[in-house]
Amino acid sequence: MRFVLDDDQRDFASALESLLSSAGTAAIARAWADGDHDPGVKLWSRLADLGVPSLATDATPVEVVIAFEALGRHAVPGPWVESAAYLPVALGHEVEGMATVALPPVVPYALDADVADQVYLGSAPARSIGRRHRSVDPTRRLFEVAGAGEVHDPAFELAVLAVSAQLLGAGERILADTVAYAKQRRQFGREIGSYQAIKHALADVRIALDFARPLVLGAALGEVPASAAKVACADAAYLSSRTGLQVHGAIGYTQELDLSIWLTKVRALVTAWGTPAHHRARLLEGLVG
Repeated sequence: MRFVLDDDQRDFASALESLLSSAGTAAIARAWADGDHDPGVKLWSRLADLGVPSLATDATPVEVVIAFEALGRHAVPGPWVESAAYLPVALGHEVEGMATVALPPVVPYALDADVADQVYLGSAPARSIGRRHRSVDPTRRLFEVAGAGEVHDPAFELAVLAVSAQLLGAGERILADTVAYAKQRRQFGREIGSYQAIKHALADVRIALDFARPLVLGAALGEVPASAAKVACADAAYLSSRTGLQVHGAIGYTQELDLSIWLTKVRALVTAWGTPAHHRARLLEGLVG
């Protein structure tokens, strides 16, 4: 099957890319991690003007995928999966403002519950917000919540698909930045990107991302399970992050380098909304159960 976006979808993707490319999202992510949410909230409002929070109810999963790949590519912080993917489907309407949700045990904590206007446990409002837990990604602020609520299966599938698209976008960004670095970094009188070992490593990442993308689009069209997209995108993005770190060398470990924003985000998203083991088990159950 060949997946081709129509003109409206390409225009939407272009508008998102134009907005996010000029928004300074790396600085916004750093501010969010430091507890300064104002720049992120302003960006949230601009994305809301483009209709991102209403995609789950007013558009198709393909538009959701387009949006979340862009959010991942630009490391936009905030509970986007919760507000723009899970809760609109679970509640049956667009969420006003910023909202978050926990779905224990698969999603044990509510992301950014200290900032969100609404906090849910399942499809019911949470009774209280508890202790904060640290994440490997400093932009992800995780909180215990108390209450009672059930998982909405179609909403969960869309949320898994959204996270998959985020991983795909983040993996693509890391690969693009790593290729650019390999073309300018010189050792022994030549660009490191000219060495076969680095070429082959980057080619492996390109192949992994290219194989993951059809699963994301296939899941958006209902042709394959969202769990298949999550597993493939998690593996591809993690390979991209490991390769990016290896190619950058010691500088890749530093927080001052923007690459670290995407490296930590990929590591967190790999296990967000279900670990790879959880989704592999779901796929196995679907095949033999």
